[in-house]
Amino acid sequence: MKNEAFLYSYTAPRLFERHDYVRQYTPLVRRIAHQMIAKLPANVELDDMIQAGMMGLMDAICRYEESQGTQFEVYASQRVRGAMLDELRANDWLPRSARRSQRDIENAIHRLEGELKRAPFEAEIAEELGLPIAEYRQMLNEARGSQLVYLDDLGGFDGDDDYLERHFAVSGGEPGELLRDKRFRHALVAAIDELPEREKLLMSLYYEQDLTLREIGAVMGITESRVCQLHSQAVARLRSKLKNW
Repeated sequence: MKNEAFLYSYTAPRLFERHDYVRQYTPLVRRIAHQMIAKLPANVELDDMIQAGMMGLMDAICRYEESQGTQFEVYASQRVRGAMLDELRANDWLPRSARRSQRDIENAIHRLEGELKRAPFEAEIAEELGLPIAEYRQMLNEARGSQLVYLDDLGGFDGDDDYLERHFAVSGGEPGELLRDKRFRHALVAAIDELPEREKLLMSLYYEQDLTLREIGAVMGITESRVCQLHSQAVARLRSKLKNW
């Protein structure tokens, strides 16, 4: 399909128009990529999503016809999102084992918070799980890619029930919709504010400043692997506090 798209795109009547559309709608691709990356695991790279989205934009430019009665931006948005979803499906974005590890961690944190009335230390979480600290950190590594809202939390994700398509392809009915709820946002802000300082800084650098894991490691003076561990732990703390949501 991609080769076919490029073949059509280089026909003489469309060449200038193609370049004009690419310049005009590249910001749309970047905006959609940023919207989607916020709902996806930490191991999904923004650049990969943008690259996939640009392929979707090229496909939209080649196939769009005004007679369809749809504005180009609406049509292109659908194609761009579809290309990004194809990229996610092709790369098996989050194994079920990773979700299990993350949930074991968050359940341990939830129990400890109830007992201690504060955020538990890393060593306390490891002890609650019955693991040496090194094994607990390895568990955090395995949970890399954890996120605040799991797709599985909101329904099935197997067989013909294409959850990614239903919840990312349109603006309504997606995990991000929950984040737009004012009460949830307030609860989330409060939960972030209660994170240990180092984890709070990490979340700010990653989600607000859009730094990569490697860049965050340089800022915080720790390894990229340690950044991944702390990110998984921070998300587990947040999910523990927001269980009722």
